Amino acid sequence: MDARERLSELVRQRGSSLAALSRMIGRNSSYLQQFLTKGSPRKLEEADRRKLAQFFAVSESELGGAEEKSRQSGDDWLEVPRLPLEASAGPGALASAEAPFGAFRFSRRWLRAQGLEAARLSAIRVIGDSMDPLLRDGDEILVDRTPAPFREGVHVLRLGDALHVKRVQAGKPGRLRLISANDAYEPVEVSLGEVDLIGRVVWKSGRL
Repeated sequence: MDARERLSELVRQRGSSLAALSRMIGRNSSYLQQFLTKGSPRKLEEADRRKLAQFFAVSESELGGAEEKSRQSGDDWLEVPRLPLEASAGPGALASAEAPFGAFRFSRRWLRAQGLEAARLSAIRVIGDSMDPLLRDGDEILVDRTPAPFREGVHVLRLGDALHVKRVQAGKPGRLRLISANDAYEPVEVSLGEVDLIGRVVWKSGRL
């Protein structure tokens, strides 16, 4: 698979906008569209390729860079983007732009053992206290956006324009129960049409 095919596949998997990605790397909004459809430029410049590889958490070699040598029996590292988004464990946080501001590095072997694909992961911050003590204000969580049948667990979800992190359970037919870890907050029941499940929380970091 050449660099154009791989980039097109990653964009499709991530549900990203070519125009937004072009602006993220400091180019005009049609830059990546022209790269994919018209072959101009012939190859991505190194700085552009590095930013895109970091965003998608893949090797630069997949986007046309030189093949990287494996490290220590193939146990190399992949970067998962940290997005400037906040999932509220409280009243609700408004979504913002999704250009990454940094990354967490995870062992490729560890991700594989957990059944996780780096390109489907992103890290965001928790605000509020409704998931305390499971998730505390300021914790960063790893969200797995891999499409899968619903199963109960801790999810990041969107209600209207607000992002929340809650334990989600099946409720009455056609409804979901959103449950806080903090007993001070009552469970909330919503219809399936009201909520968009973004992804399952699979890891957290936080200060002791």
